[in-house]
Amino acid sequence: MAAMSLLVETLTVKRAGRTIVRDCSFSCAPGQAVMLRGPNGAGKSTLLRAIAGFLPCTGTVSLNGHSLAQDKDEVQAQLAYAGHLDAIKPALSVGENLELWADVFGSDRFNEVLGRFDLSAIAMRPAGACSAGQRRRLGLARLALVDRALWLMDEPTVSLDQENVARIEAEVARHLDEGGMAVIATHLPLDVPHHVLELQPVAPEVDAALLDGVF
Repeated sequence: MAAMSLLVETLTVKRAGRTIVRDCSFSCAPGQAVMLRGPNGAGKSTLLRAIAGFLPCTGTVSLNGHSLAQDKDEVQAQLAYAGHLDAIKPALSVGENLELWADVFGSDRFNEVLGRFDLSAIAMRPAGACSAGQRRRLGLARLALVDRALWLMDEPTVSLDQENVARIEAEVARHLDEGGMAVIATHLPLDVPHHVLELQPVAPEVDAALLDGVF
């Protein structure tokens, strides 16, 4: 995996006229992870989605020298995003879901990843019949199918027991050891090398003209 770097400068995201993230700046180098912390409503998920190019934003997002604003396709080709939804097709089996993603990504790691995420024993089970934890592992397994420099992970340990939290920690550690990067929104600590970025809810903006003459 080629060396990469992520640079975020003065990133601001507004939704429905309200500022959710304001002037957020941080960087992430190869082999590093950034943990996003903060209360509900602080903008952790919004920040991840903006970096992934799913939400309009102002400021700068640059991945390996490519600007999200100017070269969105190139940036998105170098990242993998795992959000709250596991993006599985419930009518397909666990193995068929993973095989479909492997075909889309042109990956030859299907069997390897199936085993690493402890999915081999349930490969024939319909994904819709899986437990929440099994579906979560299946959704996260997509990240390991291809070499993407940057992993964006939104609460990856939700619905996972201690054993499988350790499995995900190992997968993130493997990714970092190979020179990858990760930005992870999580309320639970993950035992991987990381920096913490604390986010707080942005105070509502008040139009000064509306306050004229109030006091």
